[in-house]
Amino acid sequence: MTEPRFHAMPDGRQIAFRFAPATGADTGPTLVFLPGYKSDMAGGKACAVFDWARVNGRACLLLDYSGCGLSDGDFADGTLSRWREEVLALIAAHCPGPVTLIGSSMGGWLMLLVALAIPAQVHALVGIAAAPDFTDWGTSAEQQAELAAGRAVFEDNPYGPEPTPTHPGFWADGQAQRLLGGEIALTCPVRLLHGQQDADVPWGLSLQLAERLRSADVQVTLIKDGDHRLSRDADIALLLRTIAALP
Repeated sequence: MTEPRFHAMPDGRQIAFRFAPATGADTGPTLVFLPGYKSDMAGGKACAVFDWARVNGRACLLLDYSGCGLSDGDFADGTLSRWREEVLALIAAHCPGPVTLIGSSMGGWLMLLVALAIPAQVHALVGIAAAPDFTDWGTSAEQQAELAAGRAVFEDNPYGPEPTPTHPGFWADGQAQRLLGGEIALTCPVRLLHGQQDADVPWGLSLQLAERLRSADVQVTLIKDGDHRLSRDADIALLLRTIAALP
């Protein structure tokens, strides 16, 4: 793994990233991995994609959103709009050609928002338990009332000791970024992987997303015994095969 570097945003916040350039000619689009909520570029799937890219001579970009990992900022200030701005800035700085966006969970929502901002540059999308609109379907009426009143809500975290927060700014911004209410005007190839034992994001959401996408080249792969993270060796092998097989 390469050493992290830092990209300065216009307001001065430093965004940590790792970038491996292509090492051959005609190696394909740059791979850009977008982690999930409160995740970072040190996760198993991100590292596996980065290592695979280096072995295969592909360019690859990883990053930590502000407030996450090695990047500056307070997580409470994070929003989809803010993190989209960071992803777009890093793509503009380091990826002059086509990109394939790979988004995990919330990163799958962010990948759609980024692709809608630069559709001509996006070659393909790969979603892993993609979770568009989760500020809507993932929060109860009681939680939404608390968030609308400006109060954070906290839920048990199955992946660590600290509860998972949802902050009012993130929730309000997410509600303004919902996509599943109409057609999603993306026409590139899309591959969606989803575990049917996912306790966080219903696997039917990937089928709904497939219906909403304008693209005719959409494939959904369901892993019957797969959980939300899809981080087992077999799951990661499937992800890498999916990336390698993209047109």
